[in-house]
Amino acid sequence: MRETFKTLITDFQERKLDNIISREYDIPVGSEKIVSLVGVRRCGKTSILFDIINSLKKKVPSENIIYVNFEDDRLFPTELGDLNHIMEGYYEMRPEKRHETVYVFLDEVQNIAGWERYVRRIYDTLNIRVFVTGSSSKLLSKEIATSLRGRTLTYEIFPYSFADFLKAKGIKVNFNSSDSVSYIKNALSEYLTDGGFPETVLQSADIKRRILRDYLDLIVYKDIVERYGIKNNSLLKHIIKYSFCNIGTLVSLNKLYNDLKSQGYKLSKDTVFDYYSYLEDAYAVFSIPVFRNSIKEENRNPRKIYSVDNGFKGVYDAFVTDDFSKLYENAVFLHLRRQTPEIYYYSGKQEVDFYCVAEGKKVLVNVSYKIDSPKTRERELNGLLEAMEYFKMSEAYLITADEEETFQQDDRTIHILPLWKWLLG
Repeated sequence: MRETFKTLITDFQERKLDNIISREYDIPVGSEKIVSLVGVRRCGKTSILFDIINSLKKKVPSENIIYVNFEDDRLFPTELGDLNHIMEGYYEMRPEKRHETVYVFLDEVQNIAGWERYVRRIYDTLNIRVFVTGSSSKLLSKEIATSLRGRTLTYEIFPYSFADFLKAKGIKVNFNSSDSVSYIKNALSEYLTDGGFPETVLQSADIKRRILRDYLDLIVYKDIVERYGIKNNSLLKHIIKYSFCNIGTLVSLNKLYNDLKSQGYKLSKDTVFDYYSYLEDAYAVFSIPVFRNSIKEENRNPRKIYSVDNGFKGVYDAFVTDDFSKLYENAVFLHLRRQTPEIYYYSGKQEVDFYCVAEGKKVLVNVSYKIDSPKTRERELNGLLEAMEYFKMSEAYLITADEEETFQQDDRTIHILPLWKWLLG
């Protein structure tokens, strides 16, 4: 195993990393902490590592950089004890580097049971900076939090934001250019239906769907079935399909349990809750609660469900473009979720889609694809005004397809904006 690690390290140090698109993440290179990148599979974590490595190469020799991808077939099977060969093999090749800072990148490290103990030891005892990636939120919520105890900075990585998507397609953003705006609007339609996984961006519609189906299989079997020993695959697939076909809607897992039972599934209520939580652990889906002053009250109400990528809805729903409002809502959710994990919906006399605190500022957003109808417009604005009073806010947003204006009532301002402009603002 040591010789394999030596080969992998050397081959990577000699490799040129071309065509890497810089993403909207500010990952520190010189941090004293272990830097952890977590997120759904294929969302671009490796490319972000490569971007960091390219930046590093401007300051340090390539020989001071170690990169290991634990999904490399040459490393199967790898166990915890084998990890010791990484640094020992490296120092055998370059003994002088024991006295220099070495940057160690461990990609998809969650594949090795007990990896945290190894990372903690080398971080504590060697002159190194460590970066790790993984495809399960377990790394964030449980394994990293408990095992690396204060030693880590964790960054959640998502598929492309709309700004990243435009950059990948070579579209320049200039709000004052009619030409630029035309390209942006055209790209938005594609982004909404096909999503933002990096590998899909430049592919044809058919290839995109095939790639997304493969991704779902990978998430289901690698991050859920294998990890949790799932026996009832058909039930899991049903819950996945249900989730992606119902983005932006209120979902009661109790009701879902009763529906599944009536369809002949033999299951317990705990199974439904467990399977759904596994989907959330794998960053495939998210759910947000109603805003209440107690967790007990939040849990008593149904949650709204969202997908990590708009493209997944189209894998199961052939008529995805018939419901642009839900695609808009999911895109808005993802834009907010990149900024904070604490997102709620508001329910009073009216409902408001999103409330959160991002970068120290309260944010209140309603999403309505079209507000041509006076009744729809009034409902959306009144919901925001009610929530603004409840949260004591003076500003809110109403996101639409094309409308742009500023609505004012007393000391309250509602910015009505087209989605493309809000996502880029």
